[in-house]
Amino acid sequence: MHLLVVEDETKLGNYLHKGLSESGFNVDLAVDGTQGLALALTGNYDVVILDIMLPGIDGFQVLAELRRSSKVPVLMLTARDEVEDRVRGLEAGADDYLAKPFAFTELLARVRALLRRGPMQESTRYALGDLQLDLRTRRATRAGKRLDLTAKEFALLSLLLRRQGQILSRAVLADQVWGMNFDSETNVVEVAVRRLRSKIDDPFERKLLHTVRGMGYVMEDRAAAGT
Repeated sequence: MHLLVVEDETKLGNYLHKGLSESGFNVDLAVDGTQGLALALTGNYDVVILDIMLPGIDGFQVLAELRRSSKVPVLMLTARDEVEDRVRGLEAGADDYLAKPFAFTELLARVRALLRRGPMQESTRYALGDLQLDLRTRRATRAGKRLDLTAKEFALLSLLLRRQGQILSRAVLADQVWGMNFDSETNVVEVAVRRLRSKIDDPFERKLLHTVRGMGYVMEDRAAAGT
């Protein structure tokens, strides 16, 4: 499952990114309303967790723009537990509302409840050639054979498959899979990609995970495309 967190408080944003990632979700983090809206409109998200008080444009404006073209479930966060804010958010199209401070377990329960009734269930499965991935069952197969992946390898593969055809830099992978700023001195991304490739590509003739020198990595079936 793919979540977007839009939160400008650095400590809380990083806490949510870490907690939700460790709970098995793939998480993108935006730190202002403008960035959050751009991601929400272009990404294939299953739930958006949206703070109200944001720099740039506030959460109400983000929600209003998002609702013009998307029905993605939205959980709104605010530092103020005021009835007016709650009513305004719900009337604007929010699916749920949570006042700060909150327990992470409650937020997680609300996210899972939104996922159960959310409209984007088709996004739980991804495929490329004979490679299949199911986010609900945490199962990945190739040519019908189960792939034995670690949690990080599964998260890495799901990100690459969700954005198949797009070149993802090491910095993007480091941020979205490990929740860390990319450090050119570390080889954590290269090692993880190498291990993932040994499982999804090395035993098979057709290669799906490609290195683009100087840019990053891309998942695509070049043989099928005739390139």
